[in-house]
Amino acid sequence: MLYYALVFLIVAIIAGLLGFGAVAFAAAGIAKILFFIFLILFLLSLVRHISSRA
Repeated sequence: MLYYALVFLIVAIIAGLLGFGAVAFAAAGIAKILFFIFLILFLLSLVRHISSRA
């Protein structure tokens, strides 16, 4: 999932440099959403792993 967030971020940067504002805005939004989903799943996994040790 982090891979896809990075791919959309790169697409947003390239689209922004080429002047495609709407595409850049949409790709950046998708990248942000995927990153936060990855972050939440990572934190849940971390808490689950720590609680299983105790």
